[in-house]
Amino acid sequence: MKMVRFISQIMFCFWLLLLSCDRNSPNGNEKIVITYWSANNQYEINLAEYLVSEWEKLYPNVHIKHQPIPEGRSSEEVVLAAVVGKTTPDVYSNMWPGDVELYVRANALIRLDEFGDYRAFADARYSNDVEKQVQSKNGGVYQILWKTNPIMMAYNKKILREAGFFEPPQTYDEYLRAAAKISQDLDGDGYLDRWMGITQIMVTWWQRFFDFYTLYIAASGGNTLLTDGKIDFNNKAAVEVFRFLQTLFTHGYFPKEQMDARADVFIHSVVATRFTGPWSITQIEKFRSPDFEYDYAPVPRPADVSGPTFTYGDYKSIVLFKTSKHPDWAWKFAQFLVSRRADLKLLEIADQLPLRKNILEDSLFAPYFKNHPRMVTFARQAKFVRGADSSPVLREIFDAISREFEAAVFYGKKSAEQAIEDAARRAELLLE
Repeated sequence: MKMVRFISQIMFCFWLLLLSCDRNSPNGNEKIVITYWSANNQYEINLAEYLVSEWEKLYPNVHIKHQPIPEGRSSEEVVLAAVVGKTTPDVYSNMWPGDVELYVRANALIRLDEFGDYRAFADARYSNDVEKQVQSKNGGVYQILWKTNPIMMAYNKKILREAGFFEPPQTYDEYLRAAAKISQDLDGDGYLDRWMGITQIMVTWWQRFFDFYTLYIAASGGNTLLTDGKIDFNNKAAVEVFRFLQTLFTHGYFPKEQMDARADVFIHSVVATRFTGPWSITQIEKFRSPDFEYDYAPVPRPADVSGPTFTYGDYKSIVLFKTSKHPDWAWKFAQFLVSRRADLKLLEIADQLPLRKNILEDSLFAPYFKNHPRMVTFARQAKFVRGADSSPVLREIFDAISREFEAAVFYGKKSAEQAIEDAARRAELLLE
């Protein structure tokens, strides 16, 4: 009997040991599956496939089921439908930070700063300024800011030089003076053939990231739309941005026509400048003529704004969904996606800029930047970027701005002051 009791005690202790083991750790031939959604553009699909293959060399029993985000009218709508249907992936790497708070409120995301190694991870990746931007309203962290595409001004050096400008315009006044000389009828048929710049004739809310919001961040010295959860853009900076853009359309320095159907108007010297991100480098280099001269500079701002020029950072984040059956492994894979070598592959394969502090001083990235000098310009600008505010109604706020933008800037039906006041009033109602 003593022997039976002894064996029973041994078996009981062994059973307790098994229960105490990490349930996320694969044992023997057990295979854990982590579902990973990436963006569905070909560059990021290629990147994801490469990183998944590298991961599975290290962790053969933790299989990553990679899938580009399913097709839909927008990736945001696809994710929202997946949240409602509880079909979300374990890991998703194309989250717009402006949507994160919506999913936090829906209790759909895993809180990352509750993992034991989060602090060391964040200290290695983020500057203090960036880390503040990842915090949710409840003080928690639910996203990894993965990459940034700072919006800058691409400019045609030859067009500016022929107009008497040997440096890119830095202020509104300089930009407007250049625009008056550059925007003209080249063949005398009564129609303008060249413009200073272009922005999309669209009311779509996200389009304002690449005109109003970029210029507002620059004009305000790095402010965003909200302060402590309250509307804070009914101010001089916002009015100056509206008035500046209104002037560009009123005087014909920007075309009032939809030009998407044309070939790239910047590459073909139809416009002298364009507000764009580093993704444009590959496009320009692929299709430009041998004598096409261009470069990038910070976007213009009012002359009385001092200090570095801030801009919109166009962030994308990585998030983990609570539907994951293996959150510890999902977190480990997410960290793998933003490791130093993975960030290097983001640059090499997708020509996109990882959000990593001191990247220009890191020897691992030095060969890439030596061979891609224009990306250095964006990497320097990345130290002075802002993302989107954390609000579940942020899209609606941008929609309110976009509608007033259309009335005041495109059609001149309102003054800049009235349009900003009306947009701010509508935005305040959304927050009530």
